[in-house]
Amino acid sequence: MSRNARFRQQLQHATLMHAMSAHNPLSARLAADAGFDAIWGSGFELSASYAVPDANILSAGLHLDMMRAIAAVVDIPVIADIDTGFGNAINVAYAVPQYEAAGVSAVVMEDKTFPKDTSLRADGRQELVRTEEFQGKIEAACAARRDPDFCVIARTEALIAGLGQAEALARATAYEAAGADAILIHSKQTTPDEVLAFIAAWQGRVPLVLVPTAYPQLREADIQALGKVGLVIYGNHAIRAAVGAMRDVFARIRQDGGIHAVDAALPTVRDIIALQGDAGMRELERKFLR
Repeated sequence: MSRNARFRQQLQHATLMHAMSAHNPLSARLAADAGFDAIWGSGFELSASYAVPDANILSAGLHLDMMRAIAAVVDIPVIADIDTGFGNAINVAYAVPQYEAAGVSAVVMEDKTFPKDTSLRADGRQELVRTEEFQGKIEAACAARRDPDFCVIARTEALIAGLGQAEALARATAYEAAGADAILIHSKQTTPDEVLAFIAAWQGRVPLVLVPTAYPQLREADIQALGKVGLVIYGNHAIRAAVGAMRDVFARIRQDGGIHAVDAALPTVRDIIALQGDAGMRELERKFLR
């Protein structure tokens, strides 16, 4: 079974699927080794790794190349965060086949204006396009895919923009009608109350997707019990873990005047070489270098 088919099957299965964010192939490999079902190719994380805002500063080509590199080193499905689709429906129609060819199994596209502002930024510029315009983007994405198992996930930012439950539900219903395979409902409230209210009111047939960054108290067992959610995405934990670890280690080295105190607590060079796929290269050497 192809990765695309596996992803579609898991998304529609009664058992909750979980995806971990990644911003490069190494973080994706670590997530796969940890047992996550899929990789979230996070635009936020990639932007952060380049030390620029998550506001469509980086080129679409750079993001595409990173998704290709990630898909090449893991066997689990990759979900690409394509923000607003890099423009209008025409841009989307050209982008989707490229992501599919890169080995991605699904794209998530949000209904904000281009260029976007990151969703969880305090006082961010959260401007949504017209519902009909975003329906056109979804239809363009679905028409452009070559594999019918490739998934198009529509993300509504109505709650992020403060437009309320009625608007969020109306948009989600319209996006399902346009062909979306799932609906990602996002919130920046520090409790899951408005997301839970949305889920309770959702009458659509496609599964929902949650990103519980702002409300971490909602656990997988709680989400599974809701019955309407097919996927939970941990949207920025790889970059946050990396930043926290590097900050601590760098500060300790400066404090200690050397690496003598921190070295024993770090992964060994041998660990890193193993993650680089050294064993596979040695096998190629054994077979082919003469």
